[in-house]
Amino acid sequence: MIRKAILFTLLLESLMSVTFAQDSSAYELQRNKINAMLAERSARFGQYDESLNARTGIFGFQTKRDIKNSNEILRQITLNDNNIFTELKVLLDYKDLQFQQVKSNVDNSQLRIDSYKKTIRDLQVKNDELLEYNQKISKNINYLQLLLVLFVVMSAVLFFIIYRKNKLMKAKEPQSGIKVL
Repeated sequence: MIRKAILFTLLLESLMSVTFAQDSSAYELQRNKINAMLAERSARFGQYDESLNARTGIFGFQTKRDIKNSNEILRQITLNDNNIFTELKVLLDYKDLQFQQVKSNVDNSQLRIDSYKKTIRDLQVKNDELLEYNQKISKNINYLQLLLVLFVVMSAVLFFIIYRKNKLMKAKEPQSGIKVL
């Protein structure tokens, strides 16, 4: 039963680490996507800066077309910024998900540690009880051995007394030649 629980725990942890690795790779892909969008924004901002300096009109003024071109680049930068914010939200969601997974793992690990501590405490109490019981049995065995030795000694003394008494009685009986039948 314990082996099954250990195997299940190891399997669960390995699946969690694979999931975490997949989430981590998705997080990295999301970061790369945002970095590419930021690079695109920087390039467009450079185009916008150039378009503001473009003066194709008479006497070096900006034409309506120059202003429209600058506004279109600025609109694209704004759209790109909106996309960046959306992707950042997704990235933050990944980060929150990873945080929740780590928190869940910590909570799960803490629960397992607490249950291990409780099991160890229970086993220590049971061990102490068994040691106490073993000492009581050991004392009882010592008493029984002492009683057995006393019984053997008393039996030997009693046997010796009875033997001597019989021997003395036979020695005191008159020895007559007539036997009574």
